[in-house]
Amino acid sequence: MHLDLRTLRHFIALMDHGSFAAAAAAVNLSQSAFSRSIQNLEAQTGHLLVDRAQKHLPPTAQGQLLLHHARGLLLKAQTLTEALGAFSAQGTGRVQFGCGPSLAAGLVPRAIAAFMAGYPRARVYYKVDHWRELGQRLRNHEIEFLIADTRYFEAEPQYAVTPLHPQSWHFYCRQGHPLAGRGAVTCAEVFSYPLATSFQPFNIRKVLAEFSADPHFTPTVESANNQSLFNIVALTDAVGILTQDCRASLVEQGAHVLDISDMPAALRERHTHNGIVQLRAERLSPLASALVQVIEEQDQPMQPSLRNFSI
Repeated sequence: MHLDLRTLRHFIALMDHGSFAAAAAAVNLSQSAFSRSIQNLEAQTGHLLVDRAQKHLPPTAQGQLLLHHARGLLLKAQTLTEALGAFSAQGTGRVQFGCGPSLAAGLVPRAIAAFMAGYPRARVYYKVDHWRELGQRLRNHEIEFLIADTRYFEAEPQYAVTPLHPQSWHFYCRQGHPLAGRGAVTCAEVFSYPLATSFQPFNIRKVLAEFSADPHFTPTVESANNQSLFNIVALTDAVGILTQDCRASLVEQGAHVLDISDMPAALRERHTHNGIVQLRAERLSPLASALVQVIEEQDQPMQPSLRNFSI
């Protein structure tokens, strides 16, 4: 059985897009040529790989197995290409990684900017999502590493985790909000307004349950897109959450950090628990290794004026 990488890319595109027309367009083929490519792959493997009776074209059991290995093979091929390219100092190729919402506004843009300066011919793709979804992408070989909340990954031996500096996080609202300019406010006052935030990290879930006195508390608006959440806070009376890493930029855009007077002493230490996660058994490509190094260099402790800021 001979499987070429081009055909495997077509199969992955079909699984990612869920239709022959969309997948064919994504790989710049006519739909008839793309269909023949998938049919040839099925003939080569001797198995039906796609359940054509269902609308979204899910993979069959054999297709699911092929999909898992195909992603890994393409990632290894990319790693090999970049490693060979490194001998000629090309610095070309693509880096694919994932990051959590709290890192997407500060550390990641700084690191990518520094990386682009050193590797101007490299391409960077990153997915912003919660740690659970990113972990699945990492296991599926869709990304080479992720930076997010690491509590789950630290307990699993298949992952190698490099911790990042913790950052404090705080509640904020828009300038002109009924709570802005009031000085200290209470937990009850904060939670009398809608909350718009990312909700996945364990410590945020615990603290919000404590703050709200509701063990089943959920925010009014939840998203992995911090800028979108900030825009919602800016346009409404919702309260959001920001980290020290993005505090300066959000304050410049009109955020007002809240001073909460009756916060329980045990909950005053609110910090992120982020780190860099990769599969222990997989070696990073040269470009991914270089980007990880840049991320570590850019992950510096906050300046004293910010690090000592408390609410």
